[in-house]
Amino acid sequence: MPRQAPIPIAAARSHKPHNQQKPSPGKENLVTGKPLSHVTPIINKRRERPCDACRRRKSRCVINEGRKLCVLCEFHKQECTFVQSPLPRKRKVVDDGNKDSPNNQKKRSVETEPPPLALTTPTITAIAPSPPPPQRSLSNQHAVQLGETLGLQSRQHSRYIGLSSPFDSLLIGLSHFDTRNESTFDLGTLRRVNDHECFIMLPDENTQDYAEEAETLRHVEQLVHPHGPALLDLYFQIVHPNFPIIQKHLFVERYRTGDRTFSPCLMAGMYILALNWWSFDPKLAAHPKPDATKLEAVAMKSLSLAMERPKLSTIQAGLLLLQRPEADSWSLTTQLVAIGQELGLHLDCSSWSIPLWERGLRKRIAWALYMQDKWSSLIHGRPSHIFSANWAVKPITEDDFLEEDDGYEHRQEETEEERAENRRGQELFAQMIGLTMIMAEVMDTFYTQTAIQDFANAGKNSTSLILSRAKNVQLKLRKWHEELPKTVKMSANTNGKLSSTGYLHLAYFATEITLHRRIVQSLDPSTHDPYGFFMCRSAAKTRLISAMDFVNRLKPEHLQAFWYFASKINFTLIGTFGSLLWATAPTQEEAEFYKTRLREYRWTLSVSSKRAQFLDYAVQMLDASRAMLHNLAEKPSLAQQISNAGVPPSAPARSAPPSSAMGPPERQQSSDAELQDHSDLKRTESSGSFHGFRNEALEQYLGQAGSVTGSASGTRTAEGSVRGDVTPRSQ
Repeated sequence: MPRQAPIPIAAARSHKPHNQQKPSPGKENLVTGKPLSHVTPIINKRRERPCDACRRRKSRCVINEGRKLCVLCEFHKQECTFVQSPLPRKRKVVDDGNKDSPNNQKKRSVETEPPPLALTTPTITAIAPSPPPPQRSLSNQHAVQLGETLGLQSRQHSRYIGLSSPFDSLLIGLSHFDTRNESTFDLGTLRRVNDHECFIMLPDENTQDYAEEAETLRHVEQLVHPHGPALLDLYFQIVHPNFPIIQKHLFVERYRTGDRTFSPCLMAGMYILALNWWSFDPKLAAHPKPDATKLEAVAMKSLSLAMERPKLSTIQAGLLLLQRPEADSWSLTTQLVAIGQELGLHLDCSSWSIPLWERGLRKRIAWALYMQDKWSSLIHGRPSHIFSANWAVKPITEDDFLEEDDGYEHRQEETEEERAENRRGQELFAQMIGLTMIMAEVMDTFYTQTAIQDFANAGKNSTSLILSRAKNVQLKLRKWHEELPKTVKMSANTNGKLSSTGYLHLAYFATEITLHRRIVQSLDPSTHDPYGFFMCRSAAKTRLISAMDFVNRLKPEHLQAFWYFASKINFTLIGTFGSLLWATAPTQEEAEFYKTRLREYRWTLSVSSKRAQFLDYAVQMLDASRAMLHNLAEKPSLAQQISNAGVPPSAPARSAPPSSAMGPPERQQSSDAELQDHSDLKRTESSGSFHGFRNEALEQYLGQAGSVTGSASGTRTAEGSVRGDVTPRSQ
């Protein structure tokens, strides 16, 4: 292509004698921390200035003893030159004629340069309202060096080397490591991140269809053109605050300055999620909506290819694609867990020699992957793939959300409202992690094959065994709920904006229901203590009512916000639990009560689905459950049950439910525990705050682990029950 008159770069500088030249401050762009090797490198003796490639990278030019090339040039297998013309190596350069013009002075890094897209370079309107001045090029800024990250390099990927692999850690320690903590050999490049963990870096070009990645990204952009920037705005406004698995500032600045080395499946995933709020932008609503089906097809194909060269962007893309309500999460989740382990996401990266911001990003992605695995395990009823014995990731902290020191000085100032929204989203993400850990304990305690066999072996004592194991996890759930920050409570002021706190509280109810579901499944009225049988079912009834009332209180700003992928099933689990209580109800009156509540719940979901379409699935599952209940045998009335079995013995005066609690299904005739919960709900509606539901009668019944409650004067025993003392909870 024709070139404009070249700018005499060499003549623009005054040269000092070599013995007077000193390295400019800030030129080094190395990883913070001491190198793990004690070998001292030999600084370039030929010329006391960096080679052309190192100057472009703003990196130290280091030549090890006995080598002709500097470390970086040898690593990238490129020519190490000291001429002062830019890009002396022969390689494909687009727009070469304008490269040296004053209006376009961007010197492209060997590490991050792809062919530019055919589309114009837009700016992300809500994030970066104006483009940078023309004279500020990437090379003149303190641009991020992705080559110094572990999981985000553009032309190579990392794979974790475990202790039992053929790469023995002692043998690795004998290798020669440079100042980048890297050692090159025939199979690849070893990179140590601390004294214990090591990765092997492999080139992307050896993987399938790597050369087509730039074309795939171009295709993704064309499918949404010219609305890509506006869709990214929607993503960062609605999705990202509540699911912060992307380094926002780094992404935005790279996009704004024209960098187009992003993963195609990641970009497609961001666009696909943002399309759910297409109508929220008046400018977008006036145009035809891009075809999400085509985007998904390109995204899934690109993701399968990206798995051969795994990077953090691969996990990010997979997690975003799994947030689609229609996504089949199980098989893809298992693949992402394996890739995460290959990237070392299950390890503690707190002391690794990688950029500080990458450590925080890795922790956020790791915990997002953990939640994806655990909630997929619950909603599919299948074994989890992440075990606590091999999970070393530290708890998330406020510092893990920092965006500083990513190499970009340009920074959009946030308003106080935006900062508050970001803090709320970070708190929401952190609280969801804490709840997921409790939910995982529920699954490990009650739903593993070992636990199922334990309960089966217990026979008539299975309920007592389940109750004894349920006590600790129930206390953890209550403590978690009581300590929720005000910013993520349902009563928090939304200021007329979308709020995703609903998915957190729905997950809480799903966890409670999963626990009580196991108790109800074990109950047998023919063998269990009648009072204990009643108290367990009363507690389950309370949980169902509280969950249904929570759904009734959801507002449009909740329904139209971002919902976590498991929410669709969590809404369904409420209906499933109601159907279970209906099917196991001992009397016709109680069965009618649940039938009525389920009919009301279905109506609520069908109305709410106008604002949240994914609720249609919950409605369909409710209908399926009702169809199964058509085969339910007719139940005896309460009068028949009393005449056949006699009136149950009286319970302690304080916690005894009235006999009408098992009577007609009207809401006024409920147990003391239920009435207590409804009074809590009334106080909630009047005060504007929600503090959760309790069942003090059940807590008294549980007493010590595995015990059943006693009467006012002694201890009650029955076939299949365990003798024990009553330990009421302190008020």
